[in-house]
This record gives sequence, C-alpha cells and structure tokens, in this order.
Amino acid sequence: MDRLTVIPIGQYYPGESFLHRVDPRTKILFIVAYVILLFLVRHPLMIIGFSLPPLLAVIFSDIPLSYQWKAYRGILLMILLFGLFQMFYIREGFLLGKIFGLSLYSEGVKEAAFTALRLTDLLLLTSLLTFTTSSIALTEGLERLLSPFSRLGLPVGEIALMMTIAIRYIPTLLEEMEKIMKAQMARGADFESRNLRKRVNALFPLIVPLFVNSFRRAEELALSMEARGYRGGRGRTRRYTLTFTHRDGWVAFLLLLMGIALIGERVWLH
Repeated sequence: MDRLTVIPIGQYYPGESFLHRVDPRTKILFIVAYVILLFLVRHPLMIIGFSLPPLLAVIFSDIPLSYQWKAYRGILLMILLFGLFQMFYIREGFLLGKIFGLSLYSEGVKEAAFTALRLTDLLLLTSLLTFTTSSIALTEGLERLLSPFSRLGLPVGEIALMMTIAIRYIPTLLEEMEKIMKAQMARGADFESRNLRKRVNALFPLIVPLFVNSFRRAEELALSMEARGYRGGRGRTRRYTLTFTHRDGWVAFLLLLMGIALIGERVWLH
C-alpha cells in the first residue's frame, strides 16, 4: 500500500539545474516539436540517436534517479506489455521462432522495440517537464503560448490554469485512492489476493468515493480561488516575467540539429 504514496507523478522537484532554469515556454515547445520529429524518423540509428536528449535530460536534471524511477516504473511496465503485444501481433518479415505457441517475426520485434523506445522517450520528457517546472511557471508558460488565441475570444488564462491543475492533481488523486483503499481494507476488502477476479471486484467500491472526493476537492479549490479574488487573465499582474536566456538558445540549437538530421535521413533514404 505504501507504494502509492511514493509515486511522484506530476510533482515539482525544486532544483537549480540547467533544466530548471530553462524558460517553460521553451520546454513546452521543445516537447511538442520533439514528439513530431520522433514519430517522423524511420531509420533505426536515427531513432536511437533521438533517444539521447531524454536520457541526457534525466542525467543532468539533478533529480535523484531513485525518485524518477518511482514515477516511471509503473508506466514502463505498461509500455513493456504494449510492446510484447505488438511484437506478437505483427506478422511480417522472416520467422524467428515460436514462444508459447506464438509466432515471432523480425518486423514484429523491430516495431515493438522502436515503439517502446519512442513511448519511453515521451514519458521521460513529459515527466521532466513537471519535475523541473513549478505550477506557476507552467501556467504562465502555457498562457503566454496560447495568448494569440485570446483574440478569438478563447479564455486563455482559464484554459492554461485548468491544464496545470489537472497535471498537479494527479498526486492528490493517488493520495485519496490510498486513503480509500486503507479504509476498505479495514472493513475486510482484499486488494492483495492472488485471484485476479477478486482483486478487480475489490476495486469497484473505490470508484464512487474517489469521484465524490474528487468533486469535493474541486469545489473547495474553486471556492478558495474565488475567495482570493481570482478573475482569470483580466487585469491580472504577474510577479515574475518570463525571459529567454542563452539556455533557451542551446535548446533551440539542439532542436535545429534534430530537424537537420531528419531532413538528412529523408534525403539519404531516397
């Protein structure tokens, strides 16, 4: 049960690393561009090369690897299961053999490995975004990036705040789930049974109280914001002003190199 309390998904880890000091707008734009480039590359060496930036970001983020592993291990298991399913589902290429009566083909292994690698890269980057960016900075960055849409009448400030709250609410939701599970266990619920059907049935009583507590917390947050005079982006001043620095230039330069590499791959393959 204690494993739920140590999952730091969506939490901010204070620090003074290079990633912590990069402008949140740069981080968001880099992730969006990286996702596009990552799924455009096809050559195996290019895919492996594009995995270096997330790996280097993990190493130089000044966040303990043990802390990051607690956030990644559950999702990495899901990625592994998805890769295994894809590995046996694709029946192209030459036959490598059979495992438990299932045929294993070369294309299935290759596609499963590269899909798992892509998803892992995305997991690392998106997690590091929340690890190295505070709620205030993330909201400010999203609002500044979406500001052109305010001319179309969209409530940009409210949308940015809503997205940030949704990300930061994940740890709270996990904490609520743990409290409910402990309360249910005190009443005789069995969440540790080896019988899969019993474990699934035991999870259903969690749904209603979890939703009720979630709506209650949402209402309390709304009342608290209203009591403090929050009125969205209309006339709201900012304590900190976002400014681009040389760090953002290095990130942009890295993105430029990746774009050039993608163009080179397309020219080379054709």
